[in-house]
Amino acid sequence: MTRSLPGPEFQALIRPHTGDLIDLRPTPSGHTSDVSILVTSEKGRFFVKAVRNRPGGRRDSLVREGLINPYVRPISPAVRWQIEDDTWLALGFAYVDGRSADFTPASPDLPAIIDTLNRIADLDLPEVARAWPETRWDRFAANETDAAHFAGDALLYTDINPDNLLIGNRETWAVDWAWPTRGAAFIDPACLILQLIADGHTPESAESWAAGCKTWATAAPEAINAFALATLRMNRHHADRHPDAPWLAAMATAAQTWTDHRAL
Repeated sequence: MTRSLPGPEFQALIRPHTGDLIDLRPTPSGHTSDVSILVTSEKGRFFVKAVRNRPGGRRDSLVREGLINPYVRPISPAVRWQIEDDTWLALGFAYVDGRSADFTPASPDLPAIIDTLNRIADLDLPEVARAWPETRWDRFAANETDAAHFAGDALLYTDINPDNLLIGNRETWAVDWAWPTRGAAFIDPACLILQLIADGHTPESAESWAAGCKTWATAAPEAINAFALATLRMNRHHADRHPDAPWLAAMATAAQTWTDHRAL
């Protein structure tokens, strides 16, 4: 992501939607975007994400985020405008006043985190998402039978981490719907478990919080076990490929702790 501010050509691109620009400042997160900025302008405040307008995963991800946005409001801030030229593709989101969630064991944010996942679970699967089956864990499954547990018709968020769940005075939001998919409903709380362990929870504590998610109670133990093992293999793979990224090693360690707890 570009930590410095985008240049005059980008500012000119978004100006029809913002009016005169008063202040632009980079955000500390948003690593999957080339530009991630907060904009104060004549027409209000916006969070703006942009990627280089060339074929590939980043562009596909931002296109998908724009397509899903009408169906995930008000859990996600609304996309107010979308614009592109030969160089950039950009989404302008309504500004929301929130801070990153605290996932640590003593956090007062934990009930709001569980409530947010339950709100996501209540969303209907929109027709556009039927073409987005969840397959990222499949190649890390032990066999086709295990991979079959990950299929389903729930709308999945999956990108659960402290920076993507924002806590406001009265509201909570799930932001950065960069890769929503269609799959088994238990996957979102399973992703939460991994994050909670990485932030200091014991596996018992993490699973007890996940039990507050309505989609966790109906998950078959063998499906959870298959997913935990696939998650371990996935995170080991990513950590081995990127040894200079300590957060990937931390996620692999958390996944190992979880599978050890489940005696897998």
